[in-house]
Amino acid sequence: MIAAPITNMNNLNNDVFYDILRRLDGTTLASAACVCAAFKAISKDERLWEDVCSSMWSSTKRDDVKNLISSTGGFKKFYADCFPFIINKNVPEFSWSDYDELESVSPSDFVSIVDIKYKEKTICSKVLWGIPNASVHNGWFSDCPFRIDLFGYASRDDDHADEVTLSVSDGLPPVTSIEQERKDGKLWQELRDGIWLSWIIVNSKVKQAANLSSWCAVDGQRHWPTSQDFVLHFGSIVPAKDIVPCQVVKCIITMKFRATRIEGSGTHTTLNLTELCMKLGDMDGGHVKGRSSLFVLKEALSCDRSKDYGLVLESCRLYSRVQNEIKEEKIRHENRVEGLYILVGIAAFALLCCYFL
Repeated sequence: MIAAPITNMNNLNNDVFYDILRRLDGTTLASAACVCAAFKAISKDERLWEDVCSSMWSSTKRDDVKNLISSTGGFKKFYADCFPFIINKNVPEFSWSDYDELESVSPSDFVSIVDIKYKEKTICSKVLWGIPNASVHNGWFSDCPFRIDLFGYASRDDDHADEVTLSVSDGLPPVTSIEQERKDGKLWQELRDGIWLSWIIVNSKVKQAANLSSWCAVDGQRHWPTSQDFVLHFGSIVPAKDIVPCQVVKCIITMKFRATRIEGSGTHTTLNLTELCMKLGDMDGGHVKGRSSLFVLKEALSCDRSKDYGLVLESCRLYSRVQNEIKEEKIRHENRVEGLYILVGIAAFALLCCYFL
């Protein structure tokens, strides 16, 4: 039997089109929508985008998260908001303007949707409703550095409360000793290259979402052999116009793994995820306080996006360069002030000597 050649897309029915499109990832599906009118119409089907989101973020399979996504615009909008990277290449002039709209942003408006993969396999999905122990009327939260510690709090219907581990069975290279890892760094390299992190912030009040993570680690710290911790840093540069003096802040997401089991054969090499937290850092090297952090998170939801990971690294490098310039200028200023004090002291001593002589 010889199949008849397809000479016109109209010869195919919508069921065939749907079967084709449901096999695509989000980026390809968006591109396919531009091919023809039929693809464009079918690509608006929310079921297709729900499948795309569930394959990308396991946490979106939860009923409560599905309801949240539906109430904020649907799965297609969610993917468009959360798949691209947040980018911010502009560092505005230093200025200050007090933010007096405290009542317009509430910690309870925010939801954290976090997914971690290692070599395309989901190892952790967690959802945190609101910002724990936070209240705009709570002086402790408003005046202290902002921090969300994902493993410090229990979340609603959390199916992943158990310990998160990685082992040789997950694809980790076997390590027979600390000395071996000190020499070749193979375990560290595999962990840094294999981990994929998504930290999505949703504001249910304004119905917006954004992924504050850089997907891949932007840097890290290999602590061997002084300790058995591996630290990875993810994040993005977030606009903070009229919120903090430097106008931009760095979202710092820290992930820490600890080697808990290493035996001579290497077959039992095991890493435990011991920490996953988000902080907001300013140009001075400090951390944004709780009051300002709410507005920073809200601002991040509407900033520019890009699929180019290189732009993420570029914005991080630009931020670090300006931050270093500010530190150097502060050091120069302190040295000038110190020199001035010395001169004043010498002059005062000379005057005293002249007076008594």
